[in-house]
Amino acid sequence: MPTTPETRTIKVGALTRVEGEGALLVRIRGDTVAKLELRIYEPPRFFEALLRGRPFSDAPDITARICGICPLAYITSACQAMEDALGAPVEGALRDLRRLAYCGEWIESHVLHVAMLHAPDFLGVPDAFAIAETDPDLVKTALRLKRLGNRILEVVGGRAVHPVNFRVGGFYKVPNRDAVKALAEPLRWGIEAAVGMTAAVAAFDFPDLDVAATLVALREDGAYPIDRGRIVSDRGLDVPVADFGRHFGEEHVARSNALHGMTAAGEPYLTGPLARYTLNHDRLSPLARQAAAEAGLGPECRNPFRSIIVRMVEVIYACEEALRLVEAYTPPEAPAVPVVAGAGEGHGASEAPRGLLYHHYRLDGEGRITFADIVPPTAQNQKQMEADLRAVVEANLGADDATLRWRCEQAIRNYDPCISCATHFLDVRVERG
Repeated sequence: MPTTPETRTIKVGALTRVEGEGALLVRIRGDTVAKLELRIYEPPRFFEALLRGRPFSDAPDITARICGICPLAYITSACQAMEDALGAPVEGALRDLRRLAYCGEWIESHVLHVAMLHAPDFLGVPDAFAIAETDPDLVKTALRLKRLGNRILEVVGGRAVHPVNFRVGGFYKVPNRDAVKALAEPLRWGIEAAVGMTAAVAAFDFPDLDVAATLVALREDGAYPIDRGRIVSDRGLDVPVADFGRHFGEEHVARSNALHGMTAAGEPYLTGPLARYTLNHDRLSPLARQAAAEAGLGPECRNPFRSIIVRMVEVIYACEEALRLVEAYTPPEAPAVPVVAGAGEGHGASEAPRGLLYHHYRLDGEGRITFADIVPPTAQNQKQMEADLRAVVEANLGADDATLRWRCEQAIRNYDPCISCATHFLDVRVERG
């Protein structure tokens, strides 16, 4: 008589150490992954609908509330799109101030993820409190680095969470010279601390998993992409931000309240640290490149488990870049460029810590929003996350249920997914049979 394939069911009530709620279903029959789905069930928050009818000037502050960890990413992309629509580009010292603040957000967000949310997976402990018992210096250094990032946001943006000093055209008030210059010494310490943390995470044990996904990120002449750039890919794409919709789309699936990003050909793609690093390795500072090499990274990195190293390399760069901007700072003559309300259509994109964040708006004759489209990085990565999970499950079919469940959760945390931003991941259930 033929044998019945083994049946196994694994349930996880909630995936911890990510932002948001959802589910993962894996169904295995014998040695085949028959079904794998990310089920994003967190309720939609309808930010795009909330924006309609509002004046253009409201978009930065409203969209900032999409994420409490990376509000400046939303502020920056929204401001750029409105400035594009109304013909009011921000350059020079005002642009440098934005980039300085964005460096602060990269520092605080990356370090939070690396030390508090992701490192426990590699160290075999449940949380950062357990790490503090065995390696208190690592946790103390991480907390101090995170405070440094928050301090930059406070100085430039008025406060660390949902900063209030940003507006379309620039700022409400520019920080005084002394407050900015006072960041220099802490940033010098931050560079050294980030190099040390990079070496520490490079010593973790990493599963083998190289993904063949299309990599997509911004790229800018002469600088590593943070606050602006053109959209490029490892398949030869190189287009302005305004062409995003021609090359990328989204689809709605019944199991998810988040749209799934895809290329125009319907294929998954990857945005975020691995894509930025691989497409812009030559734009890193010499120190960041050296630290990456000493951590075992080459000019490309396609192993999502090693993204924790890439994040720390980016922290090194962000500290160095912030120090450069601080040392060169002279208060701008005016806090903002003139912006006149009117009709227009604009696009904006920046590199949130988790990946490319795209905004698209249309305005009527009074400068009120008639259309809004916001595409966060986690939504763009959904299809590729599923592909990664399938590869992880296939490579660990012989593992017991607890090990397989843990490895799947670790694979998801590779992305530092902001499920709330994407609307929205996590109960994990594996059925075998």
